[in-house]
Amino acid sequence: MNLYSQVETDLETSKTVCDLRSDTVTRPCDDMRRAMSEAVVGDDVYGEDPTVNHLEASLAEMLDKEAGMFVPSGTQSNLCSVMAHCGRGEEVIVGDQYHIFIDEAAGASVLAGVAMFPINLEEDHSVSAASVRPAIKDDDPHCPISKLLCLENTVHGKAISLETIKNAASAGSDAGLSVHLDGARFFNAVTALGCAPHELANIADTVSVCLSKGLGTPMGSVLTGPKDLIAKARRNRKILGGGMRQAGFAAAAGLFALDNNIKRLQEDHDRAAHLASELKVLNCGKVQQDTNMVFFTPEIEDHVALHTHMAGYGVKIGGQQPKIRMVLHKDVDDAALTACISGFKSFFS
Repeated sequence: MNLYSQVETDLETSKTVCDLRSDTVTRPCDDMRRAMSEAVVGDDVYGEDPTVNHLEASLAEMLDKEAGMFVPSGTQSNLCSVMAHCGRGEEVIVGDQYHIFIDEAAGASVLAGVAMFPINLEEDHSVSAASVRPAIKDDDPHCPISKLLCLENTVHGKAISLETIKNAASAGSDAGLSVHLDGARFFNAVTALGCAPHELANIADTVSVCLSKGLGTPMGSVLTGPKDLIAKARRNRKILGGGMRQAGFAAAAGLFALDNNIKRLQEDHDRAAHLASELKVLNCGKVQQDTNMVFFTPEIEDHVALHTHMAGYGVKIGGQQPKIRMVLHKDVDDAALTACISGFKSFFS
């Protein structure tokens, strides 16, 4: 048996039937794998990979942007954008719980010399226009130059309303700032808001869309925006070590996801709502649900035993404390969700 076959066998015999730690754990379905294996490829650094070019153009058109750029990760996409918008000594204004500030290793500051100014979130996890305005610095040599406002949707699973995010964006753009939207779960937000993709994308100059979370691809994000800014971002991608060659096999997964995995996101939201409802009936802790995420806060002394118990049902849950985040995704079907609910009922009965 070769190594690949052994890995497949190990996966098939694994006891895990439901992994709720994140929607990043999804694996490509057979049809996506087929699309990847049959992709026409070329050298992307030369701009000659037709599948990459098609993905970039397709998502740019969907979001009503001039151009797109395919990158390996959302972190790189956001950093390429920040570097395109800002020079050294300039400043990003960003929500204090947004990924660019807390979860991307301060790359904008470490690698690009860009200051980050965090502002408090509202109860709905949004950044308010009232918070943005006083954060913008005067033309003063004692201060960095405020240049970019970074927004996010969704945040902790919560889809920020179009009106709220538009108001925040307008507060920035009216003061001369550019606006970037981190759309790690962009299409979950679009699904929850019931809007067209371009309606959400139009609030920002640049939008980063992750393909490897709810959309279920193995890797990749696409940064969209004006042609001149994407050209700068492409140079930044090279600086950051992200020049790619025959990347069409990965881009093919993205194209498959755009065609097949957007409409089904509502299934994840519905399953999350069902799980939240069942947990509330058990009356065993605080439960909050938004889009495809359920946040569950059991008694702190139950955490270790609960993780062990759920593993016995083939269910993996996050290790956060005191609030456990559980994320529904395409690899959690009704049978897997039933196993999960059965495990919780057994533990708390």
